[in-house]
Amino acid sequence: MNNPLTPAQDAALVAAIRQAEVTTSGEIRVHLEDTCPTPEPLDRAAQVFGELNMHKTAARNGVLFYLAWQSRQFAVIGDSAINAAVPDDFWETTKEAVLEQFRHENYVLGLERGIKMVGEQLQRYFPYDAKSDQNELDDSISFGGPKPSSDA
Repeated sequence: MNNPLTPAQDAALVAAIRQAEVTTSGEIRVHLEDTCPTPEPLDRAAQVFGELNMHKTAARNGVLFYLAWQSRQFAVIGDSAINAAVPDDFWETTKEAVLEQFRHENYVLGLERGIKMVGEQLQRYFPYDAKSDQNELDDSISFGGPKPSSDA
């Protein structure tokens, strides 16, 4: 897959993730790929969530922003603890805030806004504890498509 981000855009997204994670034990990742191999982007986001081992955080409070940029599909998904803590409409509200910027082709701004919204919720429900917190997941943007099938 080609990286659709400029180095400055990539750095801006990583900075947004790091800023959002400063005040929380939560973990945020962004994954980009060309096209979504499943009919529903949320299904693919769940697959990627597992592939990135995001379900292995101590507090089960990881959040993934998934974007298949060529097929224009997007999803945001959170692990069990953050999903149980946030208001029922939080994921849809976050998704819509991101998509509003996407409609104006402001992809990085959309992701930054979503990351900020998620960071605020993570801070509220999973505040940073200097004694025990560590960065459990890589903050860099991950890229790629589905892993090759072993059936071939």
